[in-house]
Parts: sequence; C-alpha cells; structure tokens
Amino acid sequence: MVPQSKSEAPRMSTRMQRRVAEMRTRIVDVAETLLLEGGAQAVTAEMVAQRADVSLQTVYNRVGGQQALLLAVAERALEQTREFMQTAYDGDGPVDERLRRVGETYIRLAFDWPQAFKIFANPPEDPESIEKIAALATEQHRQLTDLISEGVDTGELAAGLHPESAATALWGMLNGMLSVALRTDAMRPDTVTPESLVATASAIIETGLRTRSN
Repeated sequence: MVPQSKSEAPRMSTRMQRRVAEMRTRIVDVAETLLLEGGAQAVTAEMVAQRADVSLQTVYNRVGGQQALLLAVAERALEQTREFMQTAYDGDGPVDERLRRVGETYIRLAFDWPQAFKIFANPPEDPESIEKIAALATEQHRQLTDLISEGVDTGELAAGLHPESAATALWGMLNGMLSVALRTDAMRPDTVTPESLVATASAIIETGLRTRSN
C-alpha cells in the first residue's frame, strides 16, 4: 500500500466533509418536500430514505429521526427568512417608505422562497421547531412594532394606532393574503391573479395605516 502524503490527507478530509454536507443537504431537501406535501406526519426517516434513495442509517447518521428532520427544515427556513427580512429593516427613509419596503420584502420572500414562507407562517407540529420559529417571529414582531411606534410618534402614521396590535394585525393579514396568493386551486378564483391580490391587499393596508386629514 502506498502511504498518503501529508498534502493528500487534508484534501481527502475536505472532500469527505463536502460529501457529508451534500448528503445532509439532499436529505433536508427531501424532508422539506415531504413536509410541504403531506405535513409533519409525512416526514419520517423511512420515507426520507426512500425518496432520497439512501439507506435509513444514512438519514439517521446525517440528520436523525423525525424530530431532527423537522427541526433541520425549520432552521433552514428561519435562516432564509432572517437574512431576507433584515435587509428591509437596515435601510433609512421615512417610516411609510420603510414599512412599504418591509412589506414588499416579505411578499418577495413568499414568492421567491415559498417553502421558507410556508414553514414560517405554519410551523411543523414539533415543539422544538415551533419554539425556534416563535423566537424569530418575536424578533420580527418587535422590529415591526418599533417601526410603527416611530411612525405614530412622528405623526407619519395614524395617532390612534396601537403599535403592537397593528404589527400583529399586519403580520396576520399578510400571512393570510400570501397563503391564498400562493394557492393554485379553487381557493383562489381564476379571475384573481397573485399579483392583483397582492396589489389590492397592499393598497388597503397602506390606506388604513396613513393619517387621515379632516
């Protein structure tokens, strides 16, 4: 047997690490698809192994059982959501412009990353997954509440708004509207396109937030 040179060992280790990471990504991809197709009960290690065409032991070695699979999917969705949304809050400008940017970014998240949006809006029925997603929801809610509070204080938004209630209402309305917009069945009428639904809902929300002149 020819001994490995010192320079070959790190390269082999890197290749192995890359293969392990690629296999984990593949398994989580399959788990995410199963979750969206059939809910949390569909995400079993056995079904993931079958769909990914790998051994059951590989699924357990790279990720774990059902709870670990659900958590891995949720963590991926959380990271995508956090990175996507933070860009909207980082900019400057009047409150109404920043609110519009936050809304547009969340809408873009739903259409560009529908899996992440669906998991964030409707977490899998797994306590640890729900806890982590709730933590991100709390973080997003606080940022939105602070922005609305700033607008009320500066007179840019209606004086009667309760910032925390308004933030909760906005989050709920956007989630409901986007859930319908993403549907491709009879729950969204054929005459209502996703674009027209989003535009109409956004106009109604903006009108309700603005100050009213006498």
